[in-house]
Amino acid sequence: MQRRNTVYGFIGILVALVALSCGQQMVEEAAAPAADAPPPGAKHYQVDPFWPQELPDNWLMGQVIGVAVDSRDHIWVLHRPLSLTPRERGAADDPPTADCCVPAPPVIEFDPAGNVVQAWGGPADGYEWPSSEHGIFIDYKDNVWIGGNGDDDGLVLKFSRDGNFLLHIGTPGETGDSHDVQRLHSPADIGVDPDANEVYIADGYTNRRVIVFDADNGEYKRHWGAYGRSPDDSPLDPYDPNADPSPIFGDTVHCVVLSAQGLVYVCDRMNRRLQIFEKDGTFLHEGFIGRQMAGTSVWDIDFSHDDNQTFLYNADGGNHYLWSVRRDGLDNIEQIGRRGRNAGQFESPHSLAIDSHGNLYIGETLDGRRMQKFVPTGAQGL
Repeated sequence: MQRRNTVYGFIGILVALVALSCGQQMVEEAAAPAADAPPPGAKHYQVDPFWPQELPDNWLMGQVIGVAVDSRDHIWVLHRPLSLTPRERGAADDPPTADCCVPAPPVIEFDPAGNVVQAWGGPADGYEWPSSEHGIFIDYKDNVWIGGNGDDDGLVLKFSRDGNFLLHIGTPGETGDSHDVQRLHSPADIGVDPDANEVYIADGYTNRRVIVFDADNGEYKRHWGAYGRSPDDSPLDPYDPNADPSPIFGDTVHCVVLSAQGLVYVCDRMNRRLQIFEKDGTFLHEGFIGRQMAGTSVWDIDFSHDDNQTFLYNADGGNHYLWSVRRDGLDNIEQIGRRGRNAGQFESPHSLAIDSHGNLYIGETLDGRRMQKFVPTGAQGL
């Protein structure tokens, strides 16, 4: 019996030593950061499948083509009512051909809970509404700017918060090339600089430039193309992932976003890159987002709300992802989602905006035609 107890005691000591060794190894592994761990402050996100709330009045949204957040953390959406199919808008027929649905007005304001606050927009006397809506921005005075990327669209429109028309930039019924200082052609996006009260336009789908105007009277200020050079409208070569970076903007100058540091970020969608400029058009640097084998990855961006805007987020509508990116250096950190129609997946994520709490709002176009909200998780949020 004594010998058996001695053996059992020896075995117990061995088990304890092994457990201690494993435990120490687990502690050391937990203390060491993973090689692919995101940097401090980077957020992980999960979808809120119940945002927004059900739309009133039998409304249905078409292709979501612009998303913005205002000073109240209200979310503004621009969509394309005409993109709904005849079957989808059957309740609007006379007589109705179905119980649902009716196209929602193109501009919709949501509160943070996802309730509709107001909606307006569309053709009316006094201004020319675009044939194909594209891009929305809420400026520091709570004015609402929209654009349009139809073949004959050459205007950016400015409205008050409640939908009163204030200003058009461009010439109604006319379009111009990338050197025209009065006319636009298929503008894609808008940003307003509160310091100088200037509006920056990504002009955009036919032209290949950024152009700047006075935000109150529409007076022309300046414009530039890729690398801050004179715009180039010559024919484009097909995208080649193995070629040197293109010296000109690609098929779409798709976004223009001003950072808190006073820099101008421009989405060159086809060339999967962001180009960064000073406000006078001086080129600073560029960075590439997404994977090299696929172009059309840089559709829209917005910045995190920490003082340094440490991170930016990119809607990759070509590959159906959301990317988190370190703003300095433009290093890809994390890919969020995948192509699909379930909550948290994407079908052509086109536009995004971030509220002051770090919530992400993503609008999907083409066959997606919906809004999704993503909520930050973890204790390191900014």
